[in-house]
Amino acid sequence: MIKTRIPTLAVAALLVATALPATAAPDTPSPQSLVPSDVTVAFAVYDRALGRTTLSHDPHRRIRSASVVKLLIALDYLEARGPDFEIPPEDLGRLVPMLRSSDDDAASELWVLDGWEKIVERMVAKLGLTDTEPPVDVGFWGYTALSAADVVTIYRYVLDEAHPKYRAFIMDNLHQATTCATDGFDQSFGLPSAIPGEVAFKQGWSRFGDTPPRPCVEPPADRTPLPAAKDGPPPPPTPEADLDLTSPAMHTTGTYDPADRKIMAVLTLEPVGTTWDTSAHRLTTVTKAVYLADRMLTG
Repeated sequence: MIKTRIPTLAVAALLVATALPATAAPDTPSPQSLVPSDVTVAFAVYDRALGRTTLSHDPHRRIRSASVVKLLIALDYLEARGPDFEIPPEDLGRLVPMLRSSDDDAASELWVLDGWEKIVERMVAKLGLTDTEPPVDVGFWGYTALSAADVVTIYRYVLDEAHPKYRAFIMDNLHQATTCATDGFDQSFGLPSAIPGEVAFKQGWSRFGDTPPRPCVEPPADRTPLPAAKDGPPPPPTPEADLDLTSPAMHTTGTYDPADRKIMAVLTLEPVGTTWDTSAHRLTTVTKAVYLADRMLTG
């Protein structure tokens, strides 16, 4: 796994920012203060050993999921078929690259196969998600709304309540997540670059174009056009719309520490025109700050 090296000055700034809990020093910079005011950031860290959320900022802010919804697509597939079901090769060929390499075509195929927005509706009801809603335009699964708090709930369900067979399938694949996504983007930002040791992760990004800033893998072969996709042209804004469908989104979610003790979700929205490299570096910096702040609080 590629480990992005945070510049020395940035590390120093992060250590200063997380040296004391905010309650002990109100003027100490917080992780969210490390980003410009026009960047939206929401995060949550849950400690399974302590049984509580240990650090959060704006955890119930609703942000479009991008590829993070693939966690729900995979979980719903497994839950709907039962633990005795043997996944056929054609579906393994979708689920594995979707979880490990964020394969969008695989997600689109499973989205259509299992009922489009009904996937999200079933998972909201089963897991008790409070901020998650299916996309208004059901053809674009990446427009699903969720929050950092709900992402934590999804991981908690997988790790502590789901059938062991489902848990093993999802977490084993996330622990083997690849540096390169199927579409050629480098998905090693955030958790895999900011947190030492082994991590399991599922990333998300949207509106950075279709061409990565530099090659990461050979472009995948063309597949049959699908009736569903991650995202598309955003609808005209309406007064009642509360979900940003236009700003570039980049998210990092997953687990770390032995036995997946810690769950972290960091969700961001960037100003229109932000480059991939700028967003990836910024998200990794914030993720490192969240990690260090939580370490100071809980060890």
